[in-house]
Amino acid sequence: MRKILLAGAALALTISAPTLSSYAHDKDTHDTHEDFTLIYAGKVLAVPGTAPKSDQTIIIHDGKIVGIEDGFIEDDEATIIDKRDMFFLPGLIDSHVHLRGEWSPASRWDNVTLEAGDVAFQAAKHAKTTLMAGFTAVQDVGGPKEIFALKRAINKGLIPGPHIQAAGSAISITGGHGDTHGFKDELIPHMQSETLCDGPADCRRAVRQAVKNGADVIKITATGGVLSNTNAGTGQQFFNDELEAIVEAATKMGRKVTAHAHGKDGIESALKAGVQSIEHGTYLDAGTAAMFKKYDATLIPTVLAGMTVVDWAENKDWLPPNSAKKALEVGPQMQDMLKTAYENGVNIAFGTDTGVSAHGDNAQEFKYMVAAGMSEMEAIEAATTTAAKHIGLSDMIGTLETGKQADLIAVDGNPLKNIEELLSVDFVMKGGVVHKGE
Repeated sequence: MRKILLAGAALALTISAPTLSSYAHDKDTHDTHEDFTLIYAGKVLAVPGTAPKSDQTIIIHDGKIVGIEDGFIEDDEATIIDKRDMFFLPGLIDSHVHLRGEWSPASRWDNVTLEAGDVAFQAAKHAKTTLMAGFTAVQDVGGPKEIFALKRAINKGLIPGPHIQAAGSAISITGGHGDTHGFKDELIPHMQSETLCDGPADCRRAVRQAVKNGADVIKITATGGVLSNTNAGTGQQFFNDELEAIVEAATKMGRKVTAHAHGKDGIESALKAGVQSIEHGTYLDAGTAAMFKKYDATLIPTVLAGMTVVDWAENKDWLPPNSAKKALEVGPQMQDMLKTAYENGVNIAFGTDTGVSAHGDNAQEFKYMVAAGMSEMEAIEAATTTAAKHIGLSDMIGTLETGKQADLIAVDGNPLKNIEELLSVDFVMKGGVVHKGE
């Protein structure tokens, strides 16, 4: 009797389930079933924030998702990827990376020792590592012009890597975080950025230069930072009129502004000026959190970077004294900062400052998010739906829905029960192409 019931259930599924023919019919008449890929998924978290579904077929055509159906659709002509024992979710998004390099004591010399080709190949290596870790999109918020060549190469399919939104060189003040410090005067002109600025008019020029260079987003250093070799602290560095000029110029050229900011004064001044997001946010408090909500701004916490520089200061001779001192002051604050932000309802997008930490270790940030009180689902939302909106790509990535890019990952376990499942992603697809776990 049990065999008869099971056979009847299978027959009912075959009769009632949609066939691939219905999808092929909706596409160009020249399409055949061979143009489709069917993924048999044990569980699918299609839209983070909603409940996952079991035993699903993800239907992919021309690099995009064209449907997700209950059960496992059978078709002899389509490409079948049978992962019915795995948990699928959208590709992850890191909103703060630096693909150019990876920090070491020698990194400070890169501007005068590496050729453009060296930088480009190094960035390509890190892009592939990032993709293989399950991050199918990133926002690169500070680096040389080679990042735009890397983006174009990935978009053309010449090399593997995530979708990239890039800022190029950050806009900074003379002598501030983002300028060059600690070298002979003869070397500094060869290491300085063309987006250094002083005064409102010059800062407008710097924004325009950044856009001319290819910037998708304008990155500014509103406060001092840890890795700049200067004892100028981590408080506000731009004047308010300079911040306002930057936002005004960026808005006129269709760009949003994101601000590196540690000190409370710099965070709040940036928010008042119209900056849409804050990177790091180390010394924010409940009052600052209220301002995030008032101005509809987003926080990218990068706790992983804070923990990384503390380790360098305590256990490695990697930092000059100025930076080591700031690392020990800033790093320990960042976990509590994230907890404060979360408890006060700040909109949080996933970001790591990878390039400070090692490329491929991006998912370590999830552990700090959960430790700050976020649920596993909330942490995943921060790295998918929230991050996609933050970097301006929510129309194409962030969820597994019809019409969006077939960017998806899978793990053996359930990341909603154990976020550390995402530390070792087992399957990666971007734009319908399998890069890992075929």
